[in-house]
Amino acid sequence: MTLWFVFALMTVAAIFAVLWPLGRGARAQNQGSEVVVYKDQLAEIERDLVAGLIAVPEAEAARVEISRRLLAAAGSEPVSELKASLKWRRAAAVLALVGLPLVAIGVYMPLGSPLLRDFPLAQRERGSGSGVAQSLENLVVQVEQHLEKNPTDGRGWNVLAPVLERLGRFDDAVRAYRNSLTYNGESAERRSDLGEAISAAASGVVTAEAKAEFERAHALNADDPKANYFLGLAAEQDGRKDDAATIWRALLAKAPADAPWSALVQSSLARVGGGTMPALSDETVAASKDMNEGDRNAMIRGMVERLAMRLKQNGDDVEGWLRLVRAYLVMGDRDKAVGASTDARQAVANNAERLRQLNEGLKTLGLDG
Repeated sequence: MTLWFVFALMTVAAIFAVLWPLGRGARAQNQGSEVVVYKDQLAEIERDLVAGLIAVPEAEAARVEISRRLLAAAGSEPVSELKASLKWRRAAAVLALVGLPLVAIGVYMPLGSPLLRDFPLAQRERGSGSGVAQSLENLVVQVEQHLEKNPTDGRGWNVLAPVLERLGRFDDAVRAYRNSLTYNGESAERRSDLGEAISAAASGVVTAEAKAEFERAHALNADDPKANYFLGLAAEQDGRKDDAATIWRALLAKAPADAPWSALVQSSLARVGGGTMPALSDETVAASKDMNEGDRNAMIRGMVERLAMRLKQNGDDVEGWLRLVRAYLVMGDRDKAVGASTDARQAVANNAERLRQLNEGLKTLGLDG
């Protein structure tokens, strides 16, 4: 409603701008007519008579002649011309009052759409993933423009770097992380983030440059999880699987119970075939240290069998299925791991959300088929 009111005011203003000169035109025309000229001549005769420039008889004769012409001009003013002028002014006024709105509507109809319903920006972004991505890219452009003018804004680089990495602009992310280190100072987290971006730019390979960054992060904080994970990954890529397993076992030993990266480290440990079963609790691991290898393996297999029996009775436990599959992989029994994944999918087949969680977890473990 407000928008239409604004449009109406704009239309009135445009019409007024057209009609205003038409109202002023008649006055200007009258000021330039013959009547005004003759009146000026009479005034000039009076001034000459007072100044003694003309004799009284000559002045009287001139006054009579000019008065006669003035009366003739006033009596014979072209009425038809005045009427015609008035006619044209009225026509112009009608054209302004009617024509301008019609022209505006004629332009709007092919270009606009008065029947289109309201579609707010927030709704467009929710309705389309590409809209969200476009909005994110627009924000990135704004931040980049800000940083071009304020290159020492460390907070801006700190915000921009992970977004660039998310968008797949890894080289730009590396530059942003370096600027973040320059203007925010050293920290294990920033060094690890930089190393991760360098690895991402190298298609996941922990290059010598990336490894150097992770080593710097480890020197700043020996418990930094990202640095330790990628140092283990570097060892695995170098063919040193035992060293990778040692690094990842140490990382898991210090991991909080709700660490979101535990599953990734556990699957990586299973991939190199090292360590005890990640599903064991800290108390169980501590108790198993005093056992010989045979007793320890027997205890682990017993726990795995009990977990498998429980899942047969309650198959809705997605985390339980993932622990069971992970345990079989750690024990080197891939066939049982594949069988357990098949049983898990059948158990949660009627729940789309649990099936999605299960498939994502199995994919992380390398069993996405």
